[in-house]
Amino acid sequence: MIIKRAFFTACAMAALATAQAQTPKVYTIEADKVKAHIEPTMYGIFFEDINLAADGGVYAELVKNRSFEFDSHLAGWKEQQKNGGKGSVAVIDRTAERPENAHTIKVNVENNTGSFGLSNEGFRGMGIKKGEGYSFTVTARKPAGSLVKLIVELHNAKGAVIGTGTLTPTSADWKKYNVKFTATATENKASLYVWLKGKGSVDLDMVSLFPQHTWKNRPAGLRADLVQKLYDMKPGFLRFPGGCIVEGRDLVNRYQWKKSIGDIDKRENIINRWNMEFKHRPAPDYYQTFGLGFMEYFMTAEDIGASPLPILNCGMACQFNTGQLVPLEELDPYVQDALDLIEFANGGPDTKWGKLRADLGHPKTFNLKMLGVGNEQWGDQYIARWKIFTKAIKDKYPYIKIISSVGPSPDGDDFNKLDKFFRGMNADILDEHYYRAPKWFLDNAKRYDNYDRKGPKIFAGEYAAQSVAIASPDNKNNWECALSEAAFMTGLERNADVVNMASYAPLFAHVDGWQWTPDLIWFDNLRSYATPNYYVQQLFSLNKGTDVVPLLKDGEMVSGQDGAYATASIDKKTKELIIKFINSTDKAQPVSFNISGAAAYQKTAVVTTLGNYKKDAENSLDAPKAVSPVKSTMIVSGKSVKVTVEPATFKVIRMKMI
Repeated sequence: MIIKRAFFTACAMAALATAQAQTPKVYTIEADKVKAHIEPTMYGIFFEDINLAADGGVYAELVKNRSFEFDSHLAGWKEQQKNGGKGSVAVIDRTAERPENAHTIKVNVENNTGSFGLSNEGFRGMGIKKGEGYSFTVTARKPAGSLVKLIVELHNAKGAVIGTGTLTPTSADWKKYNVKFTATATENKASLYVWLKGKGSVDLDMVSLFPQHTWKNRPAGLRADLVQKLYDMKPGFLRFPGGCIVEGRDLVNRYQWKKSIGDIDKRENIINRWNMEFKHRPAPDYYQTFGLGFMEYFMTAEDIGASPLPILNCGMACQFNTGQLVPLEELDPYVQDALDLIEFANGGPDTKWGKLRADLGHPKTFNLKMLGVGNEQWGDQYIARWKIFTKAIKDKYPYIKIISSVGPSPDGDDFNKLDKFFRGMNADILDEHYYRAPKWFLDNAKRYDNYDRKGPKIFAGEYAAQSVAIASPDNKNNWECALSEAAFMTGLERNADVVNMASYAPLFAHVDGWQWTPDLIWFDNLRSYATPNYYVQQLFSLNKGTDVVPLLKDGEMVSGQDGAYATASIDKKTKELIIKFINSTDKAQPVSFNISGAAAYQKTAVVTTLGNYKKDAENSLDAPKAVSPVKSTMIVSGKSVKVTVEPATFKVIRMKMI
């Protein structure tokens, strides 16, 4: 590895030396001519519960099937016994009493000898950290005369105990019990054992284990390292909860926001739409507990400084699956859900849903400004339902911007039909999606140059370069894909008067539980890493500025000439000029930027470089920063900047105005 790296470095230095001997290509930046305002929402993030992103991912619950609501009610659980212990487990159906949490278990311990119990495997194991505190909770009831107590243990992959706690249920009525303990070792594939000791029986529900250290240390909260990566992007918006799970494979399993708030044990579990979507990556144990629900989404958006962007079902199941439709005359409950959500987010304490938000601990409004009607719908059925939703929302909340789908593809008959219709209706924002090869992204950096400046704004809602093919399990988060996305994003930013929002997709993926690749952030049960694509997104977000200014070569915008892609902006808040330049070729390029305008600049500029890697370079859990930004400084001579941009490299230059 050292020899290879030394060889590559030597080649890079030789290429730089050759480039420096060449005549620089000259670019002009008209820093005093604002071309477009850049919205604060320009670069955001899109969350969907795919690839174990919520349960098993950012939602820090470690117990799988904690309330026994999977179709196989004991999925994830195994009966255990030691030292002669005997017993049995029965699943109890209480649908008539609690339809939203219809199953509990009754555990009978037959003798006083040894121990009997159950183990839980977690989500591809449980990530346990030495010295970390863990909180075990269970809802239980114990008949009079039962002598059962619970001993909780964490086991490592070899079966050794690495944490333990004890609690004793005392009530004949359902009651929540809790015990906290500290882990004595680190383990990526731990499991939970709940031993029952003493003759008798006990009813159990909501068996749960959380690390005490979560994002903002909220009890039963989110995984801190994953949310931190979102915070570090400084995103302009958070789109949630999807994605195709908004639609569901059928309407029974669609996402219903009202069932995702309030008491955890009253949030009705459903099967995840990605459970059996791909034969090459089946996940029959993939369900949604909604522990990460709409209240948590709104609070997370607030935490990371992002505008919330909820997407709601419009009466259509996923058109790639059943395509089930709600008759138009039965659409009222769906529309009312949208109206009630706006009230939940923005209503005062004198409103029904605003009061509920306050009662849930958030009296301040969430300042919701936009809402998605449907996810990735197309066709006449979508148009008919969109009209009904839009009229109802605009009549009551005219300030809400509506995100409208133009289908799953960036071209074709379905796209063209929707695009024409929505432009004729003066729609607010159109949601375009692109999952294409890297070459498509390079070729389409000019996509928005000729869009109607007076038409609807564009939300590049889902995009990612596919190294092999759409939905291929062999797609990689490599540097070639990330660089092509950077080139494409210069076109988004250059056309910020048309494009107001953009987000890569999908966001998260568990290394042992993914269905779709590529993805922005990968993780296992203990660690996580950002991909090269993440760093591209982050650099654009952290360096977007407030206003686009022309960056030209020979009087034309730079969008692929000589393999170069570029954009420039000013930040009126920090009084800086920001240059983004991509060299997509395999040769170094010496460039010179001549800046016009009244402003003068400090002699030292800050440069961030991401690149000069092989096309197949990737990050990993063991090498998380193999492809990552490097900061340096450079000298500015008056209003002239000269720099050599290495092969396959993305550079950001920030110049402070005097």
